[in-house]
Amino acid sequence: MKHLLALSFLACLGASSAAEPPPNIILMMGDDHGWEETGYNGHPHVKTPVLDDMAATCFRFENFYAAHPSCSPTRASFMTGRHPNRMGTFNPGFSIRPEEITIAKILAKAGYQCGHFGKWHLGPVKAESPTSPGAMGFHEWVSHDNFFEINPSLSRNGGPPEVIQGESSAVVIDEAIKFIDRARKEKQPFFTVVWFGSPHEPYSGLSEDLALYDDLPAKYKDKKVRLTSNETGGPTTRPQGEVLRERYAEITAMDRAIGTLRKHLAANGLRENTLLFYCGDNGTSPDASLFLPHRGVKGQVYEGGVLVPGLIEWPARIPKPRSTKARATTSDLLPTLCALTGQPLPDRPLDGMDLLPVIDGKASERPKPLWFWQFDTSHLQKAEPYIAPALQEGTTPLAKKAGGKATRDFSNFRHPQITDADYLGPRAIIDGRFKLVVHELKKGGAVKQELFDLFTDPAEKTDLSGQQPDTVKKLQSGLRDWQTSVLHSLTGADYQK
Repeated sequence: MKHLLALSFLACLGASSAAEPPPNIILMMGDDHGWEETGYNGHPHVKTPVLDDMAATCFRFENFYAAHPSCSPTRASFMTGRHPNRMGTFNPGFSIRPEEITIAKILAKAGYQCGHFGKWHLGPVKAESPTSPGAMGFHEWVSHDNFFEINPSLSRNGGPPEVIQGESSAVVIDEAIKFIDRARKEKQPFFTVVWFGSPHEPYSGLSEDLALYDDLPAKYKDKKVRLTSNETGGPTTRPQGEVLRERYAEITAMDRAIGTLRKHLAANGLRENTLLFYCGDNGTSPDASLFLPHRGVKGQVYEGGVLVPGLIEWPARIPKPRSTKARATTSDLLPTLCALTGQPLPDRPLDGMDLLPVIDGKASERPKPLWFWQFDTSHLQKAEPYIAPALQEGTTPLAKKAGGKATRDFSNFRHPQITDADYLGPRAIIDGRFKLVVHELKKGGAVKQELFDLFTDPAEKTDLSGQQPDTVKKLQSGLRDWQTSVLHSLTGADYQK
């Protein structure tokens, strides 16, 4: 059956391309890895030689965005090409919905062998979950409900969690390589998703990686930051220099694991026709931010909360290094891979676009806006669960405890009716050079609007809203119309077709 699917995939591409094997696809993502935390983007401390080499030799997005300033929502956009509010994945710990059409579901039908490795965070990874990697289209998975540290506890294909010894990024890359080798042996194209648990706090690192940053505790000893204690699982306060030393050690270890994968692809003749992609899931977390060079941090719709690294390595199609200033986002992955593999787009509203014209150098600007929106969930407490609570209970433990628990449960709610309150929450639209940021002030319900020219002011320092009211009005209208479309999806209307 697997070989028949692969043959049907080739047939759908047409006789002209039947002699060319379909590309293998590997999509990687770091956890809380912001735009500036790479050597190639000029970070003063962090060492990322592998990502730096990719940036110098492959395709680099200078302006790549997570679709949301936090993890679960961005992951939903990554998988579906849709803004996470369309499916009620509002915040970390909100699951995806079972009716969503993912990249894995599409590529599985096209003959790809699909595997997920690492952080999932779109619902429990246990086999009975209706939003597990298996339920969402993956044939194999070695995954965690949330994030993980050294010696991670992972579920293999939905089974009970098992501890796998080793540095966490190396562990998930090793599992991904085993999967890739099995697919290669069966002569199938592979679609592999690797979502690292690094560098999300709490931090830990191998001695050789920590040693690279031994100077930081003294450089940043005065500022104290809050994060999770690896020892207690509860909150603690520590000097930022100690925290940065451990965080950067995790980033360097993740970078090295990516290098291991690249070497394996090259050694086995897979590098040429494998699309290897890397991005982060949101901006740098507050405990680690040095506020360089963008405004904002994880959890905010300013650039520092949503700009992340974005790299594509694919020698067969990108033989020479190139970069683009065109803005792209995690919601663009599904439309791009559909175009690449000749698969039809899902018959429902999408927020992403096909990036192949940008990758091929035929387009230098984004023809449609980018939208960001943190849904205000304060009025959802009495809403009806979308999925039975027992099916939303997580199984894989992590260091950070919540309510005394080492595991995480998930939520999603039915939302059959839309009210004015559903339009609230920090939100933004980028259209061309301009970005409008809107949020409600805590007192009195007043709305604050800021307009920035990202071409001349990427740090979002100068608010132009008072000088360009017509631009503000235009962006306001576009943002409101898009929110209305998103809320229509939130009611479940897209699933009734």
